Amino acid sequence: MATKSSAKRAPSYRCTECGWTTVKWVGRCGECQAWGTVEEAGGAATAGRTHASTVAQAAPRIGDVDATLAAFRTTGVRELDRVLGGGLVPGAVILLAGEPGIGKSTLLLDVAAQTARGAGGGGPRNVLYLTGEESAAQVRSRADRIGALADTLRLAAETDLGRALGQIEKTDPALVIVDSVQTLQSTEVEGVAGGVTQVREVAASLIRTAKEKGITTILVGHVTKDGSIAGPRLLEHLVDVVCQFEGDRHSRLRLVRAVKNRFGPTDEVGCFDLREDGIESLDDPSGLFLSGTQEPVEGTCVAVTLEGRRPLVAEVQALLTPSGGGSARRTVSGVDAARVNMLLAVLQRRARFALAQDDCYVATVGGVRLSEPASDLAVAVAIASAKLGAPVPQGMIAVGELGLAGEVRPVPGIGRRVREAARLGFTRALVPRSPEPLGDVPAGFSVAQVGTLSEALGTIPSWTGQRSPGARS
Repeated sequence: MATKSSAKRAPSYRCTECGWTTVKWVGRCGECQAWGTVEEAGGAATAGRTHASTVAQAAPRIGDVDATLAAFRTTGVRELDRVLGGGLVPGAVILLAGEPGIGKSTLLLDVAAQTARGAGGGGPRNVLYLTGEESAAQVRSRADRIGALADTLRLAAETDLGRALGQIEKTDPALVIVDSVQTLQSTEVEGVAGGVTQVREVAASLIRTAKEKGITTILVGHVTKDGSIAGPRLLEHLVDVVCQFEGDRHSRLRLVRAVKNRFGPTDEVGCFDLREDGIESLDDPSGLFLSGTQEPVEGTCVAVTLEGRRPLVAEVQALLTPSGGGSARRTVSGVDAARVNMLLAVLQRRARFALAQDDCYVATVGGVRLSEPASDLAVAVAIASAKLGAPVPQGMIAVGELGLAGEVRPVPGIGRRVREAARLGFTRALVPRSPEPLGDVPAGFSVAQVGTLSEALGTIPSWTGQRSPGARS
């Protein structure tokens, strides 16, 4: 009786958006939830067996592996080193994603030049910058503008994967930057550049080369409309580090945060100042988020938020005006609209402020976005200040999360927040009552611990005895 020489094969279906596979056709992708993107991808083995191969020697003991081969090497950019955990690791593959025009190419061109000049010691190194989105002349023009020229920095405009790998073989670089992974295309597989199949093949080939030759590789990735990284999810699993480049187009501030890092923490954030002549690390970005007014103004309060492990001081401004009729308007910038609506309800119900007939505008200074619940108390105090027409005392910050019952909930890192505020010249703080010790409070700095919103508003000396106009009796 004849035996089957191969496993029985069954049809396979793959999502063209994210690469999710299934054995039967469905109208909606089970991973990315997109409609009409699942197409037949060919046969898939339903059974099979892989036999062990002969190896030359057994795996070494973990203690015998040379750890110096994975030592960090500085990028020459302090804030990027902070995010990466210390710098670049030979053989590591880093994916940097962000919106178009956010400054990814500017930052990486600066990193390429710093590495080529020998940042961190060791002398000049060969660096290869592969661009598929711009011509070589356009990248050279940017390098002139930001001062990123170096003798050992090589530049090639390539969209063919085979030619890009050939350039890597020829130049033997210590660092390769691919801008971007969605523009490269392999002739060995079907599909258009940027498609799931092409991105998978391009990424796999570049990662294999990086690991075999010990070349640090940085891949620039596109993002979708909702801000997630474009291409198959497999891309994020294969690389060692995934970084998100964030920022407002109308602000100079740029943030780089690691969402995956095999070599360091994922709670660090790098801050940068994007200017016409390049991009610069910001060791102390808090000053960008303060208005700088000399006299106290009603409707303002300062919050201290944590971006990763770094405390940032940011000013919140609120403005209330009588509504012209109909539903009151709620307009926000830099804060979550749903959260502001909740805080307005808590102020009205728990602190007896009449706000239903007022248009409310809440914004942050400098374009910073406050997404942490610890900024709730500062937003509420700013709104209360605007309603009372009484400014918050100069030098005061407010930190705490507000619940629907009006309680001020504890938040992490209060000690770090207080010390950062004191460093910038603030002298008092409203913080949640918490069993966790504050640590060393700087001399001359007073801390008021409160349990409810009403208690917090009552501790502000200049507001004692005042009532909100139109407050309920």
